[in-house]
Amino acid sequence: MSRGRDPSRSRTQPNAADQLKIVFVLLVGLSGGLIAVQSDASLVMIGGAMLGGIVAGGALLWYLVWILTD
Repeated sequence: MSRGRDPSRSRTQPNAADQLKIVFVLLVGLSGGLIAVQSDASLVMIGGAMLGGIVAGGALLWYLVWILTD
């Protein structure tokens, strides 16, 4: 019985690091949406703020991965 990784699970399910990255990006996007809700924005503006937050979170994640894997 080997203690290695299960090759059948490696591509079908994301590992913990990938899940943490996804949660980080979504958290930044949700934060942008909540700020828009607090300012009584329309639904279109809330969606735009969430989309912008997701883009900003992705850029921030890329930068963090880039500086930490040097």
